[in-house]
Amino acid sequence: MLKKNPHDSFPHDLNVDLHMHSSASDGALAPEAVITRAHFNGVRMLALTDHDTLAGQHEARETALALGLQYIHGVEISVTWGGATVHVVGLNFDPQSQALNQVLTDIQCGRQARARLMAQGLVEHGLPDVLEQAQHYAGNPDLIGRTHFARAMVAAGICPDMSEVFQRYLVPGKPGYVPHEWASLGRAVKAICGAGGVAVLAHPARYRLSAIGQWALIDEFKALGGLGIEVVTGSHSDQEARRFQRVAVEQSLFASRGSDFHAEGESRYDVGAVPPLPDGTLPVLHGWMH
Repeated sequence: MLKKNPHDSFPHDLNVDLHMHSSASDGALAPEAVITRAHFNGVRMLALTDHDTLAGQHEARETALALGLQYIHGVEISVTWGGATVHVVGLNFDPQSQALNQVLTDIQCGRQARARLMAQGLVEHGLPDVLEQAQHYAGNPDLIGRTHFARAMVAAGICPDMSEVFQRYLVPGKPGYVPHEWASLGRAVKAICGAGGVAVLAHPARYRLSAIGQWALIDEFKALGGLGIEVVTGSHSDQEARRFQRVAVEQSLFASRGSDFHAEGESRYDVGAVPPLPDGTLPVLHGWMH
């Protein structure tokens, strides 16, 4: 078990945000704007973790360094596990890693075809074709996804907000949902670790898994080399944060904190505004501060 008190080594008020998105994937702001917003909000260490791409990393890092922030390379990899989609955040890796970049390239190749099928499903349900508009919202057309469709559908007046779009059209069993085979858990974790990084299981409370399924996921994740779990994140309630604080301690996993910020008005928390990690956890940034 992780026994060291994190506050022995780190100031308890250090504002760290290790999960956020830019227009390089499904965020609304350019990488520079996201990092600048984080700085304005008092963040001192951060990682841009766009979905399945490193496209915004150089701009994010240069902006962070110019503002005097400590920058950690990041990415959020889409994974298919047990028939469900889960996400693994990679932190503090070498962005030049060929194996990691190949995993991301392979994932990107399937997104355009999936987007066409999503648009087709919506049209067959009697809705207008919003593919072109969704592509407009995707800063990187190779990374078009459900969030871009949701923004386009809100703009078209189909639904008043993105939450309703997802509930009515873009979740399993609805006309715009298209299942997809992402990277395997093993390939994602091994690519991150092979690039010298730390693999973190993202927002674990979001996955619709049974208790047995959840423990199986964590056990396999650890066996493959995963070292961290998000405890405090934009989609976790206070109760869920306390629950996964206990999981982190019991499973000897580093605890991570991140807003999962995408856009103002869409995200539950602004960059750097999530609560602090609960006492008793060992922060994932532990190895980067010495």
